[in-house]
Amino acid sequence: MELPKEIVERVNQLEEKYSSMGQSLESYLDGLLLSNYLTYWDYTQVDTLLTLQNPKTDFPDELIFIIYHQITELYFKLSLHEFNQIANNGRHIKPNGHDLGWKNSLDVKFFTERVVRINRYFEALTKSFDIMVDGMEREQFLRYRMALLPASGFQSAQYRMIEISATDFFNLVDKDVRPQFEGKQASIEEMFPFIYWNKGATELATGKKTLTLEQFEKKYSEKFMALANEYKTKNLWAKYKALSQQDQQNPQLINALKELDVNVNVNWPLMHYKSAVRYLNQGQDDVPATGGTNWQKYLPPRFQKRIFYPELWSAEEKENWGKGWVETNVFRTR
Repeated sequence: MELPKEIVERVNQLEEKYSSMGQSLESYLDGLLLSNYLTYWDYTQVDTLLTLQNPKTDFPDELIFIIYHQITELYFKLSLHEFNQIANNGRHIKPNGHDLGWKNSLDVKFFTERVVRINRYFEALTKSFDIMVDGMEREQFLRYRMALLPASGFQSAQYRMIEISATDFFNLVDKDVRPQFEGKQASIEEMFPFIYWNKGATELATGKKTLTLEQFEKKYSEKFMALANEYKTKNLWAKYKALSQQDQQNPQLINALKELDVNVNVNWPLMHYKSAVRYLNQGQDDVPATGGTNWQKYLPPRFQKRIFYPELWSAEEKENWGKGWVETNVFRTR
C-alpha cells in the first residue's frame, strides 16, 4: 500500500531529526510500536498528586488549608514559567540547557501576552481566595494552626522568586533603607540584608528574627541572591527598558505591567490581610501568625510601598498605594 504524501513527509522529517542526533529512526519506531496508549491519570500523575496532602491534625478543615496552598504554589510555578520565557528573549530553554530556539527575539506582542498570562494566574488565585477567607471554620483554624508552628506562607520561595524576576532588586529593598542606595551601583549582596520581607518576620515584642525567617534564610538566601544576580539584566523591568522607545509606549504592555504590579503587590497580599483579619484579629490583642510574623505591618501595601514599576505610576497613585482596596474590601466587610 502506498503511503499518503503527508505521512511520507513526516517520516522524512523524523529521519532528519534523529539522524542529526546520531539516532536510528527504526529504533524509535520499534519503541512506538511497543508503547502503551497514554492515559489521563498517567499523564497528570493524579494518583501521586492525591497522596501529597498530609494533615498534621484530625481537624477536617486542615485539608482545605493544605490543598489551597498547594494550588497556590502550582500557579506560582506557571508564573515563573512565563517569567523565564520573557527573561530568555522568548527562547525556550529546556532544563538540560538545550535551546529549542523557537522564538528568536522578544517582541512586544510576545512580551505582553506572557505578562497577561501571569496576571491571569494571579487573578485566579485572588478570586478563589474566599476559600481561605470564608471556607474554613474559625475555631478549627485557630486550633490546628498551632500544630503548624513555625511554618508560614511567608516561606513561599516561589513567591520571592516572582518578585525578584519582576523588577529591579532595588525596588525590593525596605522603603526606609532605599535612600541610602539611591543612585548607587550597589550589589545584590549589599542590598539583600535589607530586603523588605525581613521586617515581616520579626518578633513583635523583641524585634528579633523569628525562627521562621532564620529557617527561610538558611535554606534560600544563596539561591535568591544567585537568581537576583542572574536577573539583573533580564528581570521584567530590564526587558521592558531594552525594548525600542516605540514599543515601550505600547498601551497594552503598559497596562499589563501595571496590572501585574497591582495583582502581586496589592491584591494578593491584601487578600491574605483580609484572611488574617477574619481569623486572627481580636482587637488590641491580635493573634500572632504561625511564624510569629508581623502581619499587621507586613501585609498592607500602604506600609510597604512595594512597587515594581514606579516609573509607570503618578505621584498621587504611589502615595495612595493600596489604601482604597483596604477601605473597600477589608474594613467594610468585617
